[in-house]
Amino acid sequence: MINLEVPKKARALVNQARQAAAEVFRPISRKYDRAEHSYPTELDMLASLLDGLNSSGEGGAGAAGVRRNDEDKHNGNRNGGNLSTVLGAIEMCWGDVALLLSMPRQGLGNAAIASVANEEQLNRFSGLWAAMAITEPGCGSDSAAITTTATPDGDDYILNGEKIFVTSGERADAVVVWATLDKSKGRAAIKSFVVEKGTPGFEVVRLEHKLGIRASDTAVLRFDNCRVPKENLLGSPEIDTKSGFAGVMQTFDNTRPLVAAMAIGVARAALEETKRLLQEAGVKIDYDRPANAQHAAAAAYLELEANYEAAYLLTLESAWMADNRKPNSLQASMAKAKAGRSVVDITLKCVELAGTLGYTEELLLEKWSRDAKILDIFEGTQQIQQLIVARRLLGKTSAELK
Repeated sequence: MINLEVPKKARALVNQARQAAAEVFRPISRKYDRAEHSYPTELDMLASLLDGLNSSGEGGAGAAGVRRNDEDKHNGNRNGGNLSTVLGAIEMCWGDVALLLSMPRQGLGNAAIASVANEEQLNRFSGLWAAMAITEPGCGSDSAAITTTATPDGDDYILNGEKIFVTSGERADAVVVWATLDKSKGRAAIKSFVVEKGTPGFEVVRLEHKLGIRASDTAVLRFDNCRVPKENLLGSPEIDTKSGFAGVMQTFDNTRPLVAAMAIGVARAALEETKRLLQEAGVKIDYDRPANAQHAAAAAYLELEANYEAAYLLTLESAWMADNRKPNSLQASMAKAKAGRSVVDITLKCVELAGTLGYTEELLLEKWSRDAKILDIFEGTQQIQQLIVARRLLGKTSAELK
């Protein structure tokens, strides 16, 4: 049976992540929110520490994905890398979500490699900082509508297309690019390719100015006859129309709980700060009395906490299922949908409850409310997650329920 308490073996990692968030991220959070596109050099030493934790098997506290190993047999419940990484991400994003997204070698592209790469690729790309490039100018939530092409040519593939809103697209060493081998075969032909910086035909076009997560660079990339070795295709090159989108979609089963965890961390930061402000104002939050018998601000706060707890438990469940080799696509989407919606509602309401303090730069509440929105958008929007959940629950295909 699943136990959603923090496992004993993960408590040291959670404590380390919380210390890093409090002592490294929080003090520089406002600095790099104002200095958009400036690389936070303070992260280099912390990234090296996380690399050591990952290589030692202790598990880092960043956003790097965790590989599932079907040969890893065990008896009983397992609390493994997915749950540890989710718990670490929650703590780090309590500090600053944009700075976590800026951490070298802890990006969503690394999660893609961890999800679908073969053993040779895992070794070859070890230590690489990889961004993830999915979204296109004409293709956002519907990843199956990707138009970037990968054409076989001898020992290479030639990539042509444009990608937008690529997190760490300028700073990363490489980009995991989603492209189609054959547009006529739909979802099944979409594959992911590791394209390293410096490859001819690969260009960073520009950086975006954004509402939130300003410490993280977000780039537009262009691929113009970009030649990529065939061995850089992640997973199988075969187009299997029966399995359809399953290969590349496995990436989302790993990354959606991570994005949900990021939302949990931001939401908790806002709740803790708001609770402190309410207490200073003399508003008592009583967990033993009905909400309607308390101060209106206390009642509102209790509702926010309830949404937070629901999102938190869904997120832990989806990570636990991945660790125990259980299909978690439904749970990953449920966690992402609930956490993404909740963090937006929670941070905006916390700004409101804090009054003028919430709207100024005196506190980080206004920043968290800006950072929160992207967590409801990337890795599949709120609407897409709800659609996926509905398809799973009703047993409908993507063609039957659009």
